[in-house]
Amino acid sequence: MLHEFEGNKPKIGKASWIADSADVIGDCRIGEDCSIWFGCVVRGDINFIQIGRGSNVQDGTVVHVDTDLPVEIGENVTIGHKATIHGCKIGDGCLIGMSATILDGAEIGAGSIVAAGAVVTPHKKFPPRSMLMGIPAKVVKKLDEKETAELIEHAKNYAKLKDRYLK
Repeated sequence: MLHEFEGNKPKIGKASWIADSADVIGDCRIGEDCSIWFGCVVRGDINFIQIGRGSNVQDGTVVHVDTDLPVEIGENVTIGHKATIHGCKIGDGCLIGMSATILDGAEIGAGSIVAAGAVVTPHKKFPPRSMLMGIPAKVVKKLDEKETAELIEHAKNYAKLKDRYLK
């Protein structure tokens, strides 16, 4: 469901889909061909949330901002089930694993993976093509071109699944 907050209405791009049980609130700018799945809360009440084209936010995820920290999610990003995304930046083509947490001011470089259950602590910045694991998250390897291409394919597969819900 879309909710206006203090005059800010979510903006939803063409061919995007939001599950009936998801809540998108306030200044949320969702690009084309995106999907927001069941039970998600995307709350742009005190700052904005930008989600790039072709990205998917999977079931039970919470995306929220802070007063001085918006959320900026790039294109073709996959955010796994029950992740927590708070006041951070995620580059194009990333995969954020199930139940991962990314905290205020953190930046994840393009083509990176944040492993399931990992916690990216506040203000940490990671370069492109990083494989991040652990609590606190640390780089365990650099991803190669084949691995980063697979991340884009994963996002495209979710876009195809989303299209089935749009019918």
